[in-house]
Amino acid sequence: MNISLVTTTQAAFLLNISTGRLRTLLNQGRVQGAHKIKRLWMIPLNHRGMPEITSGSRGPEGTWNKLPRKAKTIVHVLRKTIDYNRDNKTSHPVVAVKVGEKKEYCHALKINGPCQIVYQPHQPNKSQAEGARLWIEVEPEILVERKYFSNGDYGPPPEVVQQRSKIKKKVQD
Repeated sequence: MNISLVTTTQAAFLLNISTGRLRTLLNQGRVQGAHKIKRLWMIPLNHRGMPEITSGSRGPEGTWNKLPRKAKTIVHVLRKTIDYNRDNKTSHPVVAVKVGEKKEYCHALKINGPCQIVYQPHQPNKSQAEGARLWIEVEPEILVERKYFSNGDYGPPPEVVQQRSKIKKKVQD
């Protein structure tokens, strides 16, 4: 039987948790079959292609994924934030990465596998990328590593903060 092994970053992506949380689970011995080779953790995958995590003795049940991902990763470049950064000499994240309903922002991206760039000028993608006409699609099993500037601004970009405040104001009225 052939057992697949993955690194900490790949396992965290599959489980939909941070690498820091996964390292905590590894140090607690809660990741079944995981072992260290020098400074690198090697984590085996089960028959469903996921790392096995044993339950803890206290606290709520874990919220990590137990099944393989089904949603594509959609990458969108925020043009308004690029303009805002240029005009205000800031460095807010300009890349939005959406997997299912979860959206994160980052400064750079490394896609470890095939992807496709989609351009639909007359049919914006309102379901995944909020009306984008150009986006990158990545299959669910492909790892997408997010990177951040060490001196960058973090949190949602200004256009997202403005959009959220408008929605909040409409709800309050």
